[in-house]
Amino acid sequence: MATSSSPSTLVIDQTTIFSLLLVVALLIAAYIASLRLLPVSTTTKLRIFFIWHFFDFLIHIVFEGSFLYNCFFTYTSIPHMTDYPHPASLKSPGGYFLGYKDRLYGSNYGSSLSAKIWQEYAKADKRWGEADQMLICMELLTVFGAGPLAAYICELLRREETGKFCFWATVLATGELYGASFGHPVELSSGFMTFAPEWLSGSLNLDTSNFLYLWVYLAFFNLLWVFIPLWVLVEAYNNTILAFARASGAISAESKKKT
Repeated sequence: MATSSSPSTLVIDQTTIFSLLLVVALLIAAYIASLRLLPVSTTTKLRIFFIWHFFDFLIHIVFEGSFLYNCFFTYTSIPHMTDYPHPASLKSPGGYFLGYKDRLYGSNYGSSLSAKIWQEYAKADKRWGEADQMLICMELLTVFGAGPLAAYICELLRREETGKFCFWATVLATGELYGASFGHPVELSSGFMTFAPEWLSGSLNLDTSNFLYLWVYLAFFNLLWVFIPLWVLVEAYNNTILAFARASGAISAESKKKT
């Protein structure tokens, strides 16, 4: 589907730089955590998986958690008019987010640092500046489900419980792939379900008119949540097949001994 690419003025300000540096800082924190928490004997592959899942956990909690906070607690008051096309209204007549007819919720109406970060992303996708109900539902699952699961996977790697790691990493990676076909630079995990409606409607909320919005915000970061989960699934599949093969061989050998 065609995307909205009306010309826009690219402004790289302190919020832009801070947002990108914060993502890098979380990645560095994940790397440091791997050095402190993993045994020295941990293989490079498992260390990379630990760093990825710890980074994933931090992204979900820090960035996506702040998105939910702004959706539920950041708002501006407006005079209520029955004919006003309320941006926070539900599709059903007379329905409004959290039941408030005189409030507009979302990062667009805040002045905090977290609100400004989401205002920055909303330059690329307008929906993330408002309290979009579909996005909120996706983020609730991500923050309270995927985030803790990513942390648990890191704990499994620390304990060197690779069998459990393979299972739960498969669960999480499947969820990540379900969502991450094209998302945004900081949420990074609900792309398909959030952007499929945009594709079907011509991507009216997206601004793809400059390099930063299209290739950094909407492409690069989100492709990480495609290729790395795919790699996790491939490795988990190979390990599962190997484990079953070894188990079958051991059972066959034991059966032969008994006969």
